[in-house]
Amino acid sequence: MTDHDPNDHRPLLGRRALLLGGSVAALAAAAAAWELWPAPDAGPAPFRPALGPDGLVTNEYAFRNQQAADARVSQDWVATSGSLFARDGAGWTGAPDGDSPGPASDRHTGSSVFRLVTRRRDFGDCQVTARVRLQAPGTTGRTPSQDWDGAHLWLRYRSPQQLYALSFRRRDGHVEIKRKTPGPDADTSDQGDYRTLAEGKHSFPYGEWHEVGASARTMPDGRVHLTLTVDGATVLETVDDDPERLTAPGGVGLRGDNTDLEFRDFRIGSY
Repeated sequence: MTDHDPNDHRPLLGRRALLLGGSVAALAAAAAAWELWPAPDAGPAPFRPALGPDGLVTNEYAFRNQQAADARVSQDWVATSGSLFARDGAGWTGAPDGDSPGPASDRHTGSSVFRLVTRRRDFGDCQVTARVRLQAPGTTGRTPSQDWDGAHLWLRYRSPQQLYALSFRRRDGHVEIKRKTPGPDADTSDQGDYRTLAEGKHSFPYGEWHEVGASARTMPDGRVHLTLTVDGATVLETVDDDPERLTAPGGVGLRGDNTDLEFRDFRIGSY
């Protein structure tokens, strides 16, 4: 997850358009339409997103083709890249590959670049917890090995260019808290710039269930306190006092890179 991470959210729109056979304008229109989906009137409250029965929940095809009759649209989740399945009560990326999925994600998942965010965008001071199980990262022709391969939680997600990312299991064994804000070309094609706010070393075994958590709280003086926990222990925390800190509410989500990712008991609560 560098300042110009080529695998973040969705690859550069021009490159992505070539891969999908679409146009930059079409993808930008899809992103713009999604940004206009309204948040509920109620304020933030304890929330557990639904998965439903086993099978495909939603995928990037639904994100790009929101009005299509064959789009699998979730009431709670938006997958801007990759595929989300329900399996035995857990959310699952499916076996990650580097190809774009169709309506049913039956041939390809696209989940080597997995980007999932709640449809709700009113989570401000909040805590998110989930149990997760990751397999060791691999590679695809589209996604070569990177240090940041693994899994990350998002807080205060306002757009693909504006969010907090808390990395809880990376290929290189780091844990990191980053803020992403729009770059100098702040439009739909701008990938945004990351700034590392805190980093450390912590890893856990692949193929096992672990509990991860993240929180964001705006303090009375306007600074933002961020924490990352693994198996009940705080492994990283920081205070963001930069003028570009993110104080407005947003979505909560999961990001996966080159990894088979499962999650259970995903919960969001008020701080």
